[in-house]
Amino acid sequence: MKVILTQEVSGLGSPGDVVEVKDGYGRNYLLPQGFAIVWTKGAEKQVTVIKRARSAREIRDLGHATEVKGQLEGLKVSLRARAGDGGRLFGSVTPAEVVDAVKAAGGPVLDRRRLELPGHIKSIGAYPVRVKLHPEVTAKFDLNVVQGK
Repeated sequence: MKVILTQEVSGLGSPGDVVEVKDGYGRNYLLPQGFAIVWTKGAEKQVTVIKRARSAREIRDLGHATEVKGQLEGLKVSLRARAGDGGRLFGSVTPAEVVDAVKAAGGPVLDRRRLELPGHIKSIGAYPVRVKLHPEVTAKFDLNVVQGK
């Protein structure tokens, strides 16, 4: 099955890419989640619109990606979240909250879809977070979740 990706899918491609996937993967996962649309000749014209939108928010080039990586790795990112007595959070930390915490710490504006959290963050402590800035550049920083709010 040929599909056009509308969002970044790790291991498959970026928005606007036309990829060939197995029928079940496309029909049961990519299409219902909104990660892709079925490829047709008419949909092929949408690829240019998707790629234009992606280039507007994407890191410009490898040099810019390494510059942003340097900014991120020098940051002390702290996130305040409501927690119980044992240090267990009420809910979990979302990628959008991590992006807001990076911005509040003086870092660059990131795309939440490029964050790779180490599983579900459900307790206070320090967690390693990875950000895929460019196909060749991945930044790492520590997220310190503290009790607060």
